Amino acid sequence: MKKRGILNGELSKLVAEMGHMDMILIGDAGMPVPKGVKLIDLALVEGIPGFIEVLKAVLEDLKVEEAYIDVELKSVSPHMKEKLDSVINGEFKVTEIEHEKLKELSKDCKAAIRTGEFTPYSNIILKSGVVF
Repeated sequence: MKKRGILNGELSKLVAEMGHMDMILIGDAGMPVPKGVKLIDLALVEGIPGFIEVLKAVLEDLKVEEAYIDVELKSVSPHMKEKLDSVINGEFKVTEIEHEKLKELSKDCKAAIRTGEFTPYSNIILKSGVVF
């Protein structure tokens, strides 16, 4: 049995297979997943697992060099934007883009992770970095 880190087999495998500049989406329960993008559906019920919980777990295992979030997050769900900023804590560049552009960019993601989050615009695309 794995001792620490991500226990979900699909998610653990995804993180292990990420290469430099590969992208993954972590999305709220309503974020559409484009055809052809692998879906890892973690949603159980409303709020479980939460967006921040899933993001924290992924960031423990994945080296990120850049991210994209919905520009609408700060006005529609400012409390979630504050939590997100706290988790990222300046570790990598975060670019705010319109929700429609985020959906378009998600077509280039290796996979999409669906959470049980019901807070509007709780979505992030993470671009993988390298550890050397």
